[in-house]
Amino acid sequence: MVRLIDVAEPQRSFLQRMPMPEIADTPPAKGPALEERRVAIVTTAGLTTRADTRFWMGSTDYRVIPADAGAGDLIMSHASINYDRSGFQQDLNVVFPIDRLKELAAEGVIGSVADFHYSFQGAIDAELLEPAAAQLSGLLKKDAVDAVLLTPV
Repeated sequence: MVRLIDVAEPQRSFLQRMPMPEIADTPPAKGPALEERRVAIVTTAGLTTRADTRFWMGSTDYRVIPADAGAGDLIMSHASINYDRSGFQQDLNVVFPIDRLKELAAEGVIGSVADFHYSFQGAIDAELLEPAAAQLSGLLKKDAVDAVLLTPV
C-alpha cells in the first residue's frame, strides 16, 4: 500500500480533501454464533465479472459477484498509477478471500458462504455510497446473510 506522501499530485490533494464520515460508537449487533453465520464479502476492490460493466472514476454503485465465480472470471477495474494490482493478479484472495471463506465453511468455523458477494469502487466519498449501501443491505438480508467480511482496498 502506497503512503499518502508518496502519491503524486493532484491525486494526493484529492485524497486529502476527501471527507471522512463520522461513525457513531455503536456496540456490535447480537447474532448467532460464528459457526451458524452465513457470511458474504463486501469489498472496495472494484471487482466485476468479465460480463459485467466495469467501474469508472466516481462510480457509486456496486457489482454482484456470484460465489462460484473463479479468479479467471473476475477483473479489477480499480485503476490508479498508485495502486499495485500484482497481489490480486497472483491470488484473488488477497482482496476477495472467497476460497478462505469456503474453507472456513467446510471446517465448520462459519455456517455457510453467501451465494452472492459485492464490490464497490474504492476512493469514493462514503456519503455518496449510502443509497447503494442501503439497497445492498436488502440484498444481504434476502440471502440470509448475518455477517459480512469487509475488505477495503
